[in-house]
Amino acid sequence: MIDKLLNDAGDRMHKSVEATRGQFSSVRTGRATPALLDRVMVDYYGTRTPLTQMATVGAPEARLLTVQPYDISSLEAIERGITEADLGITPGNDGKLIRISIPELTEERRKELVKLARGIAEEGRIAIRNIRRDVMHELRSLKESGDLGSDDEHRGETSLQKLTDERIAELDEVLGHKEEEILEV
Repeated sequence: MIDKLLNDAGDRMHKSVEATRGQFSSVRTGRATPALLDRVMVDYYGTRTPLTQMATVGAPEARLLTVQPYDISSLEAIERGITEADLGITPGNDGKLIRISIPELTEERRKELVKLARGIAEEGRIAIRNIRRDVMHELRSLKESGDLGSDDEHRGETSLQKLTDERIAELDEVLGHKEEEILEV
C-alpha cells in the first residue's frame, strides 16, 4: 500500500519537474530557439489560440526566428500576439513571413529573466510540496482507519520526504543550468 502511494507520488513529482523544465524552455536566453514562442497566444477569430497551432516556427540562424503562418490572413494577428507576449522582442512582417531578430540581452534584462526563472522554479517546488502534502494526508488517513501501523506510517513519511528532497534538488539543478544559460554573455 505504501509502495503504491510512493510510486504514484514519485511519478507525479517527476511530471512536475518535467513541466517546470518545459516552462524554462520558454524563458528567453541570448539564443534564438523556437521554444521561446511556446507561450505566445494569438487572438484568432475571437479565440485564444497557441501560436504553435497556427504557424511553423524555425531558427535558421543563432539570433533569428522565423514564423511561417499556415493561413496568411492570420499574419497580423500573430504579429500582435508576439508583441503582446512581452518577450522583449519585436517581430518584423514581410507579408508572408514574420522574422524576429533576437537582440543581445542587457544586464538588467538578464536579471529580470533570472527572477522569472526562479519564480517558475518556485511554482514547481510548490507543486512538489503539494503532492507530498496529499500523500502525507493519505498516509494519516490509512493510519487512522487502522490499515497502517504507526511505524509503517513513519517509514512512509520518511521515504516520501526523501523523495521530495530528491525532486526539489533536481529542480534546483535545472534552475542552476537555466540561470547559467541566461547569465552567459
